[in-house]
Order: sequence, then structure tokens, then C-alpha cells
Amino acid sequence: MNEWPNGWSGDQSGNRYGHGSGSAEPEGARAMPRVQRDAGPGYQRHEPPLPPSMSPRRGAAVPPQQSQGYDDAYDNGYNTGQVYGGGRGGGDGYDDGPGRGGRPRPRWGKRIKWTVITLVAVLAVTSVATYFWADGKLRRKVDLSKVIDRPVTGDGTNYLIVGSDSREGMSAADKQKLHTGSAEGKRTDSMMILHDGSNGPTLISLPRDSDVEIPTYVGSDSGKKYPGTGRHTKLNAAYAEDGPELLTRTVEFNTKLHIDHYVEIGFAGFANIVDAIGGVEMDIPKAFKDKSSGADFPAGKQTLNGQQALAFVRTRHAFAGQDLDRTKNQQKFLATLASQTATPGTVLNPFKLYPTMSAGLDTLIVDKDMGLWSLGNMFFAMKGVTGGEGKSMNMPISGSTGGNLVWDKAKLRQLVQQLNNDEKVTVSGN
Repeated sequence: MNEWPNGWSGDQSGNRYGHGSGSAEPEGARAMPRVQRDAGPGYQRHEPPLPPSMSPRRGAAVPPQQSQGYDDAYDNGYNTGQVYGGGRGGGDGYDDGPGRGGRPRPRWGKRIKWTVITLVAVLAVTSVATYFWADGKLRRKVDLSKVIDRPVTGDGTNYLIVGSDSREGMSAADKQKLHTGSAEGKRTDSMMILHDGSNGPTLISLPRDSDVEIPTYVGSDSGKKYPGTGRHTKLNAAYAEDGPELLTRTVEFNTKLHIDHYVEIGFAGFANIVDAIGGVEMDIPKAFKDKSSGADFPAGKQTLNGQQALAFVRTRHAFAGQDLDRTKNQQKFLATLASQTATPGTVLNPFKLYPTMSAGLDTLIVDKDMGLWSLGNMFFAMKGVTGGEGKSMNMPISGSTGGNLVWDKAKLRQLVQQLNNDEKVTVSGN
């Protein structure tokens, strides 16, 4: 009995399937009819219906098929007659267009997102590691809590910046090369007050030959109190007598200006910083020589290495104004050094940044409350002095007593008042 509709039979057409087919075409190459399981009423067929003997509608339930541990997607795909590798736009993230061979479509949005996330993570880790590395190098040796009878704190931040003639870590050859001599101990070679406030930075040089009174103080090592006797001496003698704490106490007593932070750097550290950034370009208006410092500079623009830079800031015998002229050169050089160091070429270049930081931090001495944030603020305030945002000046001088320079008391009071109130400085110095 022929159960195929419309007179079809199992041997009638090229679409034979099952055993006994006489077709030369292999069975696997012929598409199987689509079978829709359990189609309900109204289902619109697109293939000829099955013969009654094969139809599940004859009352015999189709036994449930076991997945045998395979994913349902494979079962569903097989039973709908899908041929693997065929079809378009399956929504599976693959592009089967001509010549693509079924390769995954690039997902540029995700790639960019994860690249940015990775870069941010690397930068964050590097920044944190650099912070702790640099913070660990700071030598917090100065205890300003030992300074007694301090002036009231004003607006803004005041840094006492000291360049010492410390020869720490220098070999005999280094001392000869840098013309530092071999004196024991250390003294102050330069002293400055840097005020950082809302009206821009102000850099004030304190000549080391300034006439000052040594006040009552507590010894930094002994803890013993030494009463003031009205004794006058040069400012750099205060440092030689009892170090940074007495120097700070003496500056505060004679100026009535509160010092917030103390920063000191020696000869070796200064020269190493200059070499680490590849030198500092200076415009020297007039040629000068000084046998004591080793200075020998022609006029004009030139790049100074560490040795030359140290000679430049130490020279005073070549100038008529001696120490006053030297402090002007020191201000000019330090501000230029800060300006040329805080550039993208240094900050974003680890091969320059880390040697520069290491060279400075290895010999830098600061107070116990100084952090990297405060040190960075000081550095950029110094840079602002040459950027037109601030002012540099010498302490106003009214005369001298022998070899000591006497400060102008009236101008000093006005200057300190303007600094304490964080006002624009209008006082002029020498």
C-alpha cells in the first residue's frame, strides 16, 4: 500500500533516502527534510507532510530523546535540519561573508575598553609604587618641634631652603673636581625663604653675612636651654653652632615670620640633579671667572653641567656686590632648574625622572612633617618664580657693620606683614 501523498513512492525521485537507494549521490550530501516536532494546529508547513505510518499524530507518542550529556543546542539544530557551517546571521558573533571563512568578527569596543582599563591600572600601580619609593628616600632629620617661642602662623606656606657645603658621599677626586675643599662638618652656603600663597610665590634670599641676634634656644642634641645674651653674629654661624633647628629659630626670631618647612641639599646632590636632567641652559649676561669656585664662563646662552652649575651658584669674589650678587645668581639658577625639570620630557620619561628624583632625594634633608605633596608644591612654586607668577628679591639691607649686612627693619616689617596676610609683595630688596 502506498502511503505517500499524491501518489509519491519511495523510489520515485532523486530525493530517495534510507537503505536501498540506487542513487550514485551519497546520502550525506542530500539535505534531509525539515521535521517540526509537535507542530500544533494551524502550523504552516513548507514541506510535504509525512506519511501516516511515520506521523506522530497517529496516536503513538514519540519517546523522549535523551541528550546523552550534549548541549540542547546541538539537538535542536540537528532536528531542524540545519547544516553546520551554513546559513547567515546566526547571531553568534561570526561573520560568514565571502572570503571570511567563519572567523570571529572583531569587537573593537571591547578591545579598546580593556586596553584603557589595563593602561589605567598600570599607571595607578606605577604611581603608587613611585610614591612609596620616593617617600622612603626622604631623609626627615630636622625636628621643628624643638624650636621654641615661634611666631604665629600666617596665610600661605613658608619654606626655609638651605644649600649647605656638605661634602657627604664625595670622594677626594669629587672634592677636587668640584672645588669644594675638604673642610670638616658643614655650613650654609645659601639660604632662602620661599613663600607660596594665593598671590603667587615670593623668593627671598638671606645673605649668609646677614647680621642677626642669636636668641634663647634649646639644643637639638642636648635638650638643654641656652639663654639669649643679645649676641650678634653672621646668619650662617647659627647653622654651624647647632644645625637646622637653631638656624630656623634664628630666622624666625629676627624676621617674626613662621617657617612651615625646612629643606636642605648638599653640594653632591645639587650637581647630580643637574647632570641627571642633562644640564641647565643659562643666559649669562657678562663673562666672569673665579679661581675659588672654579667658575670660568663666557657671556651668552650655554648649558651648564653639574660641575659648572655648582661653580656658578658659589661664585662671589668675581662680583662687586659679593654675597648680594651671588644670591641673585642663586635665585636665577634655582628657578631655571625647577622650570626646566618640570617638563613633560622629564616627568613622563622614566629614564630621566627616576635618576633625577634619586639624585635629589639621596642628599635632600627635610623636616619630619614634610611629605612628597609639600615638596612638590615647593618645587612648582619655585618654578612659578621664573614663570612670571611670582617675585624674587634679596632681603632689604640698610647698611653694614664691618662685614655684616644689616637688614632694613621698616621694610622687613612691611614685607612680613604682606607675607603673613598673603598679599601681593610690593617691598623691594637689594
